Amino acid sequence: MTQIFPAVKFGLHGVNAGPGAAPAAARRLARRAEDLGYDSLWAVDHVVIPSGYQSPYPYDESGKMMGGAEEFDLLDPLAWLTFAAAVTSRIRLATGVLVLPQRNPVVLAKQLASLDVLSEGRAIAGTGVGWLEEEFDAVGVPFRDRGRRHDDYVRTMRALWTETRATIETTYTRLSDAISLPHPVEQSVPIVVGGSGPRSARRAAQLGDGYFPTVQDPGQLEALLTTMRAESERAGRDPDGIEVTVPFPGVVADAAGLESFVKDARRCADLGAHRIVIPVPPDDVLTGLATELGLEGHQ
Repeated sequence: MTQIFPAVKFGLHGVNAGPGAAPAAARRLARRAEDLGYDSLWAVDHVVIPSGYQSPYPYDESGKMMGGAEEFDLLDPLAWLTFAAAVTSRIRLATGVLVLPQRNPVVLAKQLASLDVLSEGRAIAGTGVGWLEEEFDAVGVPFRDRGRRHDDYVRTMRALWTETRATIETTYTRLSDAISLPHPVEQSVPIVVGGSGPRSARRAAQLGDGYFPTVQDPGQLEALLTTMRAESERAGRDPDGIEVTVPFPGVVADAAGLESFVKDARRCADLGAHRIVIPVPPDDVLTGLATELGLEGHQ
């Protein structure tokens, strides 16, 4: 079967939440996705979700996470991806996205490099600044400076991955002749910067190997990509070298949802998406979507 979007890769998002948090289900999902020809698995990140949070959820008009997501089982993304690495051999393993300011960048650089080595170069580090102020309070990290902290942490991790003896001084980190081995397989784990607004587009243009624009509908994507491309050119970078991964905002639960997804995917592809990731659907839809898209495992 011919792929209907030959220039676009497709992955699964939210793999470590809900049913995917059970060991047998996680193992089956990772293997099944690889066998069907999906390109990547994207694990989400929340350390804790305080009950009754007031911070507005930026990815839904209601201001709340969909479907009572705060009550789902949610495994640590790096632990889940390492588990998936052990039962697969080709599929990419990505965080989508880590709330980077809440993590220690020196420890995280080691964790991501370890995942990359154990998976033989399949790791992708999706990162974002976060939105849930109550979660920042719970882990003891200031919320207001999360953007600057994120950018410093990206630079710190790259220094540890690419320098034999890393020396870097930023507002939030200071290293002198620091050795962190092994380095990632391809020297550096790709950094994919996520977010929903123009600041994230500019941040991806300045720092990212990729961009993960979280939008509520494909109509919002064009403006963010225009901003990202313009900022890339101002920074002296080639915008076409920044891989765009679009998380599909809806749930593909049945045949009608599948038809709507294909229509929206075509719009995203026309706007320049390199990859589209969807929330994990029911198993029959997972298979049907692979067939409809003509993925490599289903040809």
